Amino acid sequence: MINTLEPKALWTYFNALNAVPRPSKKEERIVEFVLNFGKQLGLPTQSDEVGNVIIKKPASQGMEGRSTVVLQSHLDMVHQKNSDTVFDFDKQGIDMFVEGDWVKAKGTTLGADNGIGVATIMALLASKDIPHPPIEALFTIDEETGMTGALNLKGGLLHAKYMLNLDTEDDTELTIGCAGGVDVTATGNYTHENVSGNLSGFNLSVKGLTGGHSGMEIHLGRGNANKLMNRILSEASTLFGVKIHSIDGGGLRNAIPRESQSKICISPEKEEAFKSFISQKQTILKQEHNTTDPNLSISLEKITAPESTLSSAFQEQLLRTLYACPNGIYRMSPDIDRLVQTSNNLARVLVKGGSYTIQCLTRSSVDSEKTDLANAIKSCFELNGAEVKFSGAYPGWTPKPDSDIVKLMSGLYEKMYSQKAHVNACHAGLECGILGTNYPDMQMISFGPNIRGAHSPDEKVQISSVQKFWNYLLETLKQTPMQ
Repeated sequence: MINTLEPKALWTYFNALNAVPRPSKKEERIVEFVLNFGKQLGLPTQSDEVGNVIIKKPASQGMEGRSTVVLQSHLDMVHQKNSDTVFDFDKQGIDMFVEGDWVKAKGTTLGADNGIGVATIMALLASKDIPHPPIEALFTIDEETGMTGALNLKGGLLHAKYMLNLDTEDDTELTIGCAGGVDVTATGNYTHENVSGNLSGFNLSVKGLTGGHSGMEIHLGRGNANKLMNRILSEASTLFGVKIHSIDGGGLRNAIPRESQSKICISPEKEEAFKSFISQKQTILKQEHNTTDPNLSISLEKITAPESTLSSAFQEQLLRTLYACPNGIYRMSPDIDRLVQTSNNLARVLVKGGSYTIQCLTRSSVDSEKTDLANAIKSCFELNGAEVKFSGAYPGWTPKPDSDIVKLMSGLYEKMYSQKAHVNACHAGLECGILGTNYPDMQMISFGPNIRGAHSPDEKVQISSVQKFWNYLLETLKQTPMQ
């Protein structure tokens, strides 16, 4: 079914990509796949020291005098699934289906981010009848969890004047700037208390949240499962003396947490009142999040009471610290309308077996403000005795609205579609800013088809938008300026 969609070459390569497991940090199989692809075409193909792949293709006949263009996408994809979906990302290919004008996956992320971009480049490299300038195809690794591929790409490997990054998720947008980011990780140890007396055990779950991309969708006000779980536990601890055994919430740093679970125990005489409290809390939270998270649910499952819980002192400190941790929008841009300037995603909370790990991704288009917010989060967790480390820092991408490529593509968009493109900056992390450190004279722009729900099992890509994106790209390549 997927292979019959238009343009057929693009969808055929996307189908082939999704048969190859390609999680961040484990890209060996997809790197080998793309290397073999380039070599089978007889094109100059190489992989650098970290695993980025570069394939070069000469200009088509009559286009030899045009400026060289880099086409760039990343090979890795976010691996997320619904809790009730049985799926092994390390062994299985993505199970896709068509629903109306959309391609979706069954219970997992789809990998349209950025597989559609990769498949597009592969289709162009394999084509024999598409006019194009000299192409340098750059496939980077590990974009989703640190951008280490872009960070480690050396200067001198590329010689193009322009770069087209195919990693934007709205087909009316031309992105010319983005936020930088830094991972903030707090870790520590804690002591247990043995459970004394006859206590009732429960598994408390927060799930059904919409989730999504922690940069592109952070401004939509969607619920964060880690924050909601902490809110419930904090109040339950005060009202009912609930004792916590463990907390396991969220997943990847760049995904808004959709689910969280906590094993807890409580005195039997407070059990009924506690159940009523949870029911009331679900009603309240569903009302608060009815627009953004209509499928939010909070549930209690009776289990055997845990043999130990967090010490009373540590539990109180932890809950207060998580309450204090900033989450969501920190500051809007005063210069660019509707652009989130700085934010934080409380992405992962794991408290289990005597140790804890709390992971955040802090983003900003202003590096000094990014550092300031990261330091505020660090101070918050250090007050609880945690060790806090910064890692994976990457720079933002400064917009250059007057560059030749921006003028070309914005004018071409208006000519083709009788309306102006939205030329903007985004709050996501794109590789352009990083790549620009070693290629400062290369003009860059990012665009792509409509992708919704990226980084979540609700991810989908619009078929008609892919067709529009493909036609726009081909026309852009035709109009590439002379050298």
